[in-house]
Amino acid sequence: MMMNFSLLLFAYLLGSVSSAIIVCRLMGLPDPRTQGSKNPGATNVLRVGGKTPAAITLAGDSLKGLIPMLLGHLLGVTPLVLAGIGLAAFIGHLFPVFFGFRGGKGVATALGVQFGLFWPIGLAVAAIWLFVAKVLKISSLSALISMALAPLIVWLFWPDRALIGMQLIITGLLFWRHRSNIRNLITGTEGRLVD
Repeated sequence: MMMNFSLLLFAYLLGSVSSAIIVCRLMGLPDPRTQGSKNPGATNVLRVGGKTPAAITLAGDSLKGLIPMLLGHLLGVTPLVLAGIGLAAFIGHLFPVFFGFRGGKGVATALGVQFGLFWPIGLAVAAIWLFVAKVLKISSLSALISMALAPLIVWLFWPDRALIGMQLIITGLLFWRHRSNIRNLITGTEGRLVD
């Protein structure tokens, strides 16, 4: 019981470390919460600082989801506890205790959770994201489509109720965090990725 609580706490605290803010500070870039879309995530860091800091941010945010999940596997926790770990890391990214509970939108951390759950799940979701991004060149739409399909992908690879429930909650929260993007998509004003 204490081990499970410790894993959940570790996942939340690791999720609360904002890669975007730290990378921007270390690289002398403006705070991503005050620039561009004002979102502390890899896409906004791309706008603010370019490809290298964005790639580092993407890796950091993904690792926040991946590391706790791998630790859960290593310690042999049940699927229910594994689902809790994934949610804790994701919620930590959205509502980070270290940054006034103002976090990112969670796409990279969700991908890290999915890769940590079972790598083919992460690979399938990432492939959908990349395909949609390549064709439509809209980051938010790529995220929304890939995460909308993620619960089905989890069901196909690991049909456990707790894990499917975890992914449904992640997808729901991710859509909620993208509500302004959804409005922009509807009105045709959402920003596009540049080549």
